[in-house]
Amino acid sequence: MSAGKFTVLIIPEGSHQVRRFRIHRNLVRGLLGTALVLLLVVSVLIYAEVQFRFDQQEFARLKSVNLDQRLELASLANQLQILQQDLQLLAQNDAKVRVMAQLTPTSDAMTGVGGAPELPPTAAISDLQQEIEKVRLQIDLHRQSQEEIQGFLNDQRSLLAAKPEGWPTKGWVTSGFGMRKSPFTGRRKMHEGIDIAARTGTPVYATADGIVSRAETTPGYGKLIVLEHGYGYKTYYAHNSKLLVKVGQRVKRGERISSVGNTGSSTGSHVHYEVRRNGVPLNPRKYL
Repeated sequence: MSAGKFTVLIIPEGSHQVRRFRIHRNLVRGLLGTALVLLLVVSVLIYAEVQFRFDQQEFARLKSVNLDQRLELASLANQLQILQQDLQLLAQNDAKVRVMAQLTPTSDAMTGVGGAPELPPTAAISDLQQEIEKVRLQIDLHRQSQEEIQGFLNDQRSLLAAKPEGWPTKGWVTSGFGMRKSPFTGRRKMHEGIDIAARTGTPVYATADGIVSRAETTPGYGKLIVLEHGYGYKTYYAHNSKLLVKVGQRVKRGERISSVGNTGSSTGSHVHYEVRRNGVPLNPRKYL
């Protein structure tokens, strides 16, 4: 057999006849090479098909993710705009109330801003989230400011309720606040209140909200009512004919607490009315 050829023997089953085929070595090599090329081409085509299908699925997934992100961006942008509008309203109200309450204005860091979010169209979700957090922080600061204002106004309301105001009874002033000649000794003596003359039994009213700290008969004052109003304020109502409240009782401004009388060191039917703050007698005329 030639070295450049291959011999193929084919023996059919049940036959003694042998068929011989001689194939040139180069032909075998060509066939093998062609087979390898075909195999490679088929493999490449299969890979390309698989990759194409994968790319299509990935493209569909990315398209869906992109749509979700666009929707989320639109939602976040809308939230940011709403929050900025709320912040602007809070800032305006905060500034107005602070001016009315004569409080120190808030810092520049708490100044509200309005309008649509000033972000580029390609802004990421994280950028919008950061802006939203900044606006929410400013809103929280303004809410704290409003709580401060509310506390201040509540304190002012309590102070106004505790501050004596108005006449304790209907009558006329017969003796003012300050140094005067005592009607009993003739010597000059400090008169720590005012005397309001009225008929016996005339109603006497609390001039501020408070608690009854004394309701008793004492030398000089006679039948006495003392109210504590808070913030250092106290009021005294002396020479009453009848006491209508008890120690520890809460009273409101304008509530009747006693009746005008002539008890204790008195020369006639009247109410001796005192206003004190932190134990210091004040001129009651300033509170009438």
